[in-house]
Amino acid sequence: MRMRWALGLWLALWPWLVSAQALLTHVDQRQSTSLDGDWHAIVDPYETGYYNYRRQPYDAQPGGSTAAFYQDHHAQDKQELVEYDFSASPTLKVPGDWNTQSERLFYYEGTLWLQRRFEAQAADTQRRRFLHFGAVNHRADVWLNGHKLGTHVGGFTPFNFEVTALLRLGTNSLVVKVDNTRHADAVPTLSTDWWNYGGITREVRLIDEPQVFVQDFALQLKKGSLRTLAGFVQLSGARPGEAVTLQVAELGLSRSAVVNDAGLAAFEFEAPTTLQRWSPRSPRLYEVTVTTAHQSLRDRVGFRSIEVRGGEILLNGEPQYLRGISIHEENPRRGGRAHSAADAAQALGWALELGCNFVRLAHYPHNEHMLRLADQLGLMVWEEIPVYWTIAFDNPATLANARQQLSEMMVRDRNRASVVIWSVANETPPGASRNAFLGELVRHARSLDDTRLLSAALETHDEQGVTVVDDSLGAQLDVVAFNQYRGWYGGSLHDAPQARWAVRYDKPVIISEFGGDALQGLHGSRDERWTEEYQEYLYQQNLRMIERIPNVRGMSPWILADFRSPRRVLPGIQDGYNRKGLISSQGLKKQAFFTLREFYRGKQAQYR
Repeated sequence: MRMRWALGLWLALWPWLVSAQALLTHVDQRQSTSLDGDWHAIVDPYETGYYNYRRQPYDAQPGGSTAAFYQDHHAQDKQELVEYDFSASPTLKVPGDWNTQSERLFYYEGTLWLQRRFEAQAADTQRRRFLHFGAVNHRADVWLNGHKLGTHVGGFTPFNFEVTALLRLGTNSLVVKVDNTRHADAVPTLSTDWWNYGGITREVRLIDEPQVFVQDFALQLKKGSLRTLAGFVQLSGARPGEAVTLQVAELGLSRSAVVNDAGLAAFEFEAPTTLQRWSPRSPRLYEVTVTTAHQSLRDRVGFRSIEVRGGEILLNGEPQYLRGISIHEENPRRGGRAHSAADAAQALGWALELGCNFVRLAHYPHNEHMLRLADQLGLMVWEEIPVYWTIAFDNPATLANARQQLSEMMVRDRNRASVVIWSVANETPPGASRNAFLGELVRHARSLDDTRLLSAALETHDEQGVTVVDDSLGAQLDVVAFNQYRGWYGGSLHDAPQARWAVRYDKPVIISEFGGDALQGLHGSRDERWTEEYQEYLYQQNLRMIERIPNVRGMSPWILADFRSPRRVLPGIQDGYNRKGLISSQGLKKQAFFTLREFYRGKQAQYR
């Protein structure tokens, strides 16, 4: 088989690469030092550490000021006035949210400074160093040894800064100003139905790289093919003509190329007939290795195709029914933002026990452990950005930030075979500005990746007793998805199976949400709201109704487990939790869990 330069592929990939040139991927495979652990914290609701009393930022003043918290300054004598001290301040765990680590911070929204000192070795002229953050919610301003590295806005996607020239031999001071204040023009916006956890919520690493290093690479089945593999390698610091080799040893594949002026080499070649494609029944992963004269980088990658044909969703050419569940990034047993491999194993283990082959990671990109474990377990994934409810659709800056978060999510997870659907929005009200906003996100997503399906959770409306799905955005999507809450936010459960539906697209349909609340352990009749019996009856009747909706090829009911929400205040029932979970905030299964599991067993037998 002959490798050839794929100029068309390079041109298609270029917008994707430009949007993410600074982002390092495959961070688990890189030489790095963890900076997780205890960080000193200063709560700063007035932002005293950044502004003087006239609300002027310290970094705008000539020479700055030792009063700025990012200077991490200590008094040089007993006369000097210094009104903060990280070393004497309490600590918080990183990764972790501050809300559940300190009772006094439970409802806190605002600025909190986090500081950690770490040791660095002598500078090596042949090496480059990067600080990588898995996620910080929501805005992060970062300083190293008093020097501003930059700002990142977006609470669920990774970012990094090169710090080669700023590291000191010996002790270094890293300070992060974290601000989880909600804003009307932010993504997400002011109003959500989940907890606004503040903090450095995912891992922090100091990454060590050679002068020329593999910044990113990807390999997957080309759109429309079950045998053609296509991908690229992106080098940083390389001169044109630098050689790279891409290998899949288990398939006997090894291809070499040289990079162009942008440090990019594109690949396209045929896989042997021995290629085993990834699927829920057989989640086969191959080790893909990229080698240069300077380093090797590896990833475990599955190869599969996902496409639609009329009302069908086809995985590797075979029709699928997506037996799903929606999941928030929260550990219900301990409370707080989920972030670890153990957290991922708990959530996805429950999904498998439920009989799922599909999960919807709502309403934002989850941590990378979730995607990598989904790869291993054979769970298909819907991944989305937090364009949720009433975004400032007329604001160009809001659109730019949504595009940024979409790019960072897709760049991080494009090698994950489990990801079959990118979603650009949830429950957004149709209108001209919203349609233009989401249309731009759809176009941007397709420019980054044409091999996966695009969707969004749409809304419905009523026409003379018929529930209609005809949101104009649906014309631009591969899969039409919508949320419906019959029996909870209106509509009768008793006649739900007779409900009339009209879906005005000949496309696959996913019911992206349905459900109702129940307090685990509260029992009564099936007509008594908040009881397990009511929730169970709601599932029984909705499942009967959904079976009659045209082109339904999957669902992701709301939701796997109870999760915290300040909107949910009913004493003795909600107590600050959305109780629509099939599993309680103590990790106990409700009766509806078993109703859905039985339904999924039937679907599994039907779609073998």
